[in-house]
Amino acid sequence: MKVEIWSDIMCPFCYIGKRRFEQALQQFDHQEAVEVQWRSFELDPNMQTVPGQSIHELLAARKGVSVAQGKQMNDHMAGIAKEVGLDYDFDRVIPTNTFLAHRFIHLAGEHNLQDAAKERVLAAYFTEGRNVGDLDTLAKLGAELGLDAAQVHATLETDAYTNQVRLDEYLAQQVGVRGVPFFVFDEKYAVSGAQPSELFLEVLEKVWSETQPVAQDMEGASCEVDGDC
Repeated sequence: MKVEIWSDIMCPFCYIGKRRFEQALQQFDHQEAVEVQWRSFELDPNMQTVPGQSIHELLAARKGVSVAQGKQMNDHMAGIAKEVGLDYDFDRVIPTNTFLAHRFIHLAGEHNLQDAAKERVLAAYFTEGRNVGDLDTLAKLGAELGLDAAQVHATLETDAYTNQVRLDEYLAQQVGVRGVPFFVFDEKYAVSGAQPSELFLEVLEKVWSETQPVAQDMEGASCEVDGDC
């Protein structure tokens, strides 16, 4: 069974959805037969790093609220993340364009490290306050995964894996992805949002037992295009 997951690094629901899906997968009797493919999605392709700008300030500006209210929203999100064992530290988050990080994940995928790279980049962004839009940072993260840091740096200095990211985004349009995370199970079921692990398990079991394609959409909490969560 193949599960394709469209998500963005800057999407807090995407990391939560990853954990909930993993919890379901651990309970699935045929988890060894499940192939997970991470697909790129940019919530804000035009995102620029503004030195010194906090994620609270960015959220406040986008929502048209005060910085204090932006922080309250992020604190609420951190509470949701904690329920699945994630320790979001929004005070340290560095808002940045995620295109380079998506290319990095594709690079790691060439070494069968796609899932590990996805996890590492999400943790770096949400819990460690590292700039995942920075070449040096990604090279260090690559080294932590067992890749050659200098090679990672040199590769990402080119336009390598740009086409792979663009292909994922094109496929997202074809599938009808409007928010992330977005899960497609064996081209039979589309599950939108960070659904409860029980629902993911239900879909895994249903798809496994079926022989005919079935189309069904389920809506849940997600981040919309342009970073609206």
